[in-house]
Amino acid sequence: MTNTLHRYGSGESFNDDYIVFAIPARGINDKGAVEKQRRFLEIARKHKPINMGDASHGSIFRPSKELNPTVHWRRDPKRDFDTVVHCVSCPSTVAAVFDNPDQVVAFIKELRQEDLGLSINISAALDKAQECARRAGLERHSVEYSLGFFGQTDRMADRRTLELSTMCGHGMLSFDFVRKLVEWVKQGRRSPEQASATLARFCSCGVFNPTRACRLFEEARRVGSGIRGQGQVADRG
Repeated sequence: MTNTLHRYGSGESFNDDYIVFAIPARGINDKGAVEKQRRFLEIARKHKPINMGDASHGSIFRPSKELNPTVHWRRDPKRDFDTVVHCVSCPSTVAAVFDNPDQVVAFIKELRQEDLGLSINISAALDKAQECARRAGLERHSVEYSLGFFGQTDRMADRRTLELSTMCGHGMLSFDFVRKLVEWVKQGRRSPEQASATLARFCSCGVFNPTRACRLFEEARRVGSGIRGQGQVADRG
């Protein structure tokens, strides 16, 4: 089970959204997993991920304790890959996010040669995930996917807010915070890139996709606020 199954949006909105995980099983193959997971991240880095993270210590978009109300306007946008790799200190879940299927295929091929002995999962639109696996010479042995949202969906947030907030499967992106950043982008107070980086810092496991977020912020700036309602959810595997 992965919390990335519940990303919200149409099938087309996931064309630039691919997450690859490495996960050890407690008591089965967790011995020596730290070095293997660091190696996973080192290989991922070679293939230019747009985000990367260790669920226990955070992503390449690092938070800071030394902030004041003005620093957000001039914050260093540097992405810290080294800290993510070196901070892996216990068996955990590590992940790399890509916006290009060719990079995913190349990454999977290298992982296959490396044979780390860890469970490797791809989370993407179901057809896209299967296509990447087959191009890498693999056939999936199992699949999990989200059936969408049920119940009083009229009480859900608007479509745009859900598309952005559900990119953190642990619920660390509040609806109100996302709405605030959407409004700031529409007002010109933040660029899509600045707003995306801000949200990414709150997703500590590193599965937030800043490329997709930039595109969604840009769409919001062009066409106005999202349509309220259930919208459409694509099958994710």
